Amino acid sequence: MKLDIVAFGAHPDDVELSCGATIAKEISLGKKVGIVDLTRGELGTRGSADLRDIEAANAAKILGVSVRENLRFADGFFTNDKTHQLEVIKMIRKYQPEIVFCNAIDDRHIDHPKGSQLVSDACFLSGLVKIETEVDGKKQEKWRPKHVYHYIQWKNIEPHFVVDVTGFIDKKTASILAYSSQFYDPKSKEPETPITSKNFKESINYRGKELGRLIGVAHAEGFTSERYIAVENLDKLI
Repeated sequence: MKLDIVAFGAHPDDVELSCGATIAKEISLGKKVGIVDLTRGELGTRGSADLRDIEAANAAKILGVSVRENLRFADGFFTNDKTHQLEVIKMIRKYQPEIVFCNAIDDRHIDHPKGSQLVSDACFLSGLVKIETEVDGKKQEKWRPKHVYHYIQWKNIEPHFVVDVTGFIDKKTASILAYSSQFYDPKSKEPETPITSKNFKESINYRGKELGRLIGVAHAEGFTSERYIAVENLDKLI
């Protein structure tokens, strides 16, 4: 199955939190989108890996993605080395996306910049014909995505561009709250974390509003790019 976009996340819920509305909008426009989680988030303070597997599947259904896979790397301890790069390359070659989304280039959680660089490096290496990979006994063809974009997470990184996601913030929020073990729940008896507060839940909306305000729309999501952003003509700019 060829996909238009593949969004990678170090943990289940990274993608939903950071670019869930963009994904929902692209799907509404007819694009085929997939999500690949690098880990199962097994080191998370709340919940469990098995529970997060279920939550991730539910979130994927809400967004309407075509496929979701998990590479089962070690949460907190995966590295950007040949072994891990080859597994990511297999996903890129399997789905042949034109666009790849990946973690923030700098962030509070150490897995986020690690995952960001790992996926970015794999996107380049995936285009080298002398790197041979197989999936299900079949040799894969080389494939290099045309665009690699990094979404924004905990830190307020200045975006290189923003996407108007007006009308899709509710679907994004629903996909995030599918991870009921991870976010605000006044009835929960589990330990508090930086993402379980009511303020963090509300930030999903007001952060989107703040980015939207900058371009004169209701909500937006921001990204950074590794390359210059080109447009066909000035009419393509808002």
